[in-house]
Parts: sequence; structure tokens; C-alpha cells
Amino acid sequence: MIEIKPGAINNSIVSVPGSKSYSHRILIAAALSDGPCRIENCLKSEDTLLTMGALRQMGIDIRQADDRILVQGNRGVLKACPEDIFLGNSGTSMRLLTAVAAMGSGKYRLTGTPRMHQRPIQDLIDGLKQLGVDIASIRQNGCPPLEIMGGSITGGRVSLNCSTSSQYLSALLLIAPYTQEGIEIHVTQGPVSRPYIDMTVAVMEKAGVEISREGYRLFQIAGRQCYRSGNFAVEPDASQAGYFWAAAAVTGTAVKVKGIFAHSTQGDAAFTRILEAMGCRVVEEADGVQVVGGPLRAVKADMGDMPDLVPTLAVVAGFAKGTTVIRNVGHLKAKESDRLAAVAAELNKMGIETRCGDTELSVKGGTPHGASIETYDDHRLAMSFAVAGLKVPGVVIQNERCVDKSFPDFWEVFRTLQEL
Repeated sequence: MIEIKPGAINNSIVSVPGSKSYSHRILIAAALSDGPCRIENCLKSEDTLLTMGALRQMGIDIRQADDRILVQGNRGVLKACPEDIFLGNSGTSMRLLTAVAAMGSGKYRLTGTPRMHQRPIQDLIDGLKQLGVDIASIRQNGCPPLEIMGGSITGGRVSLNCSTSSQYLSALLLIAPYTQEGIEIHVTQGPVSRPYIDMTVAVMEKAGVEISREGYRLFQIAGRQCYRSGNFAVEPDASQAGYFWAAAAVTGTAVKVKGIFAHSTQGDAAFTRILEAMGCRVVEEADGVQVVGGPLRAVKADMGDMPDLVPTLAVVAGFAKGTTVIRNVGHLKAKESDRLAAVAAELNKMGIETRCGDTELSVKGGTPHGASIETYDDHRLAMSFAVAGLKVPGVVIQNERCVDKSFPDFWEVFRTLQEL
């Protein structure tokens, strides 16, 4: 556990690591490419290391050289994997690599933590089955562990439900170029988290794949394409930036995060607009975006496209005047924890009246008091509630190393806010 010490923080400039979401996608594209790839600023965290490890098990040469990751693409040829592929509680790894395994050789078994074995993936299973893939939930409950028989995928038309996760769509998009006849994907529900779909498309196009789309309802990708090898750079993670912008909002100071800009393909960069609506001042500068805190007021916010920042916004809302309503977030129940219930429980513990429904969270701002915060082994809970500790004495974060999942150096960077 770690106790956060309240007190004045400095006007600060911080750097955050590379985007977790982008890192997963570019690692997969590089692994399937036609040659050597060099990835700059790739995130090296628990989740992305699980993706790297799984790709190595599938026969891909991945190594670190200085600050770069070098990947030798194998043109979509993957070797058989007799041993289980363990993916921890990395939902992105599980969903994207389920599709990758379908184009491999032989039988693959993807497993994870007990929490992962509760996280739904049936809609992706259904999508792959429409393509003729032999795949099954081993416990027949629509969740991992999964057993997949890899092989050549002909392609065809898929109707896909993306109301729970956009990653089902991203998974099929990423393997579509390696099908024989291409894929036409019709999204029947959703999708949630739309900017992550844009990110997947951007990665694919950067690697030379052609995609035709009609908004978020129809995607067409020709088969017999191949990702081109090359040099790729991962921009800083906007989700991680949100904690430091939130620190500025709660403490009334100025914090700039380097390397992130309003035009980012990451949807979470739009979090600054919500903080601006709450009373903060947002300044885009040549080297990043600065947030300057001010008196906070409640907002009504649709966070369907920014699910990772819901805990952060909820914590900020605890210090705002009025009741903040966070909408369109039912899919957070299937994250690393049931994030709606977890956030509500911990804010209530701090004396902030918080209610969660099926698809929304409401937070009545007030005067939070200290509490021991259960993190539910969820990195985003730990980092979000750490922000409250900058203002409120007695905030203790349990299992603080759960941040290793996405931001191993979080506590070191966080301390710099108060260092002279």
C-alpha cells in the first residue's frame, strides 16, 4: 500500500509512456508484416509484454534494442503453439490475439487470470465462426479460456455486435488483409469506444493496408494484402495523461503533458474538453497540452468513447459543485474490474455520494475525506484515486503495484508533481 501525502503541487511538465492501445496494435501489425520493423516509444508494461510474449510463442522474433522494439515480420505465417498462451487480465491482448490465432497453424489455447475468465468475448467468437473459424469457449460460458484451431481463413461477410467492446471489430480488422477473399463487416450494435476503431484503421493504413468504410457501420478489406515493414512511432498515452490533467483540476495548479495534442487519434485526448467545461483552462502549446485548474462545477458527459477515463472524471467530480452524470458507460462492467461498482464503492467510502446504474454513474460533489482505497487489481482505480490524495489527507492506495499493467513508472512520475 502507499499513502498519498496532500500538499501544494508545482506547476509541472510531465512525460507519460507510449500509448498502450497503439502499442498492442502496432506490435501485431509488425509481427504480421513482410519484414523488419522498428517501433519507437513502444509501451513496455505488463499488458504489452504479454502481447509480445504471445507473439514470440507464435514464432515472431521480437527484441529490444536500446529504447526501440525490433520485430521481424513473418508475412502472416505463425507457428503452432502446443503450450497455453497466458494473457493475464489484458483484455486487449485476449481479444486481438484471439483473431490472430485463428490465422495460425494448429490448435491454440488462450488463458488468463480468474478475472479474465469472467470477461465476455462471445460476440467475437460469433464473428469468427461466421468466417468458418473453429473456436470455442472451453467452459461454454462465452468467456476465456478459449480454444482456437488456426488455419487459412477464406473471408466473407460478418455481422458483428460491438455493444460491449470495439476490440471485437479491431480484432477482425487486423487479420482481414490475410484472408483469401477479404472481409465485409457489418456492425449490428454499437460500437462503443469509437476512437479506438479509428486508431486500428490508422495503424493498418500506415502499414500499407487499404480499407473502405462507411462510418462505423460497414468495413470492407480486400484479402491477400500484407502489412509493410518499416519504422513506427507510438505517441504518448492520452489515458495516462488524464491523471496529471486531473491533478491540475483538483489542486488548482498547471500541469502540462508533453507530446499529446488535440488532433491525436486517441479519443482520450478529448478529456481536456470535459475539464474545460468543468472550469479548467486548457492551453495547447508547441510541445503538449497544459491544463490549469479552477473552481470546478458538475457536468453531464457521454463517456462512451473515453471509458478508460471514467474513474478519473469521477474522482474530479467528487470535488466539483453539483452532481456530475457520466453516461453511456455500461461496458465498464466488463473491464479489469466492474469499474462502475468499484468507483461508486470507493467514492462513497470517501463520503462522496455516488450511484451507479446499468449505463451511467452519478457523482455528487462535496468534501471528500481520507480512506483506504481498494483497487480491485485495477490499474485505473489506483491512478485515479491517487489524484484525490493530493488534496485530501489519509488516502491510502492498496495494491499500488497494479499500475504495472499500463504505467510501471507511474508513482515515480506522480511524485514529481510535489518535488521542488
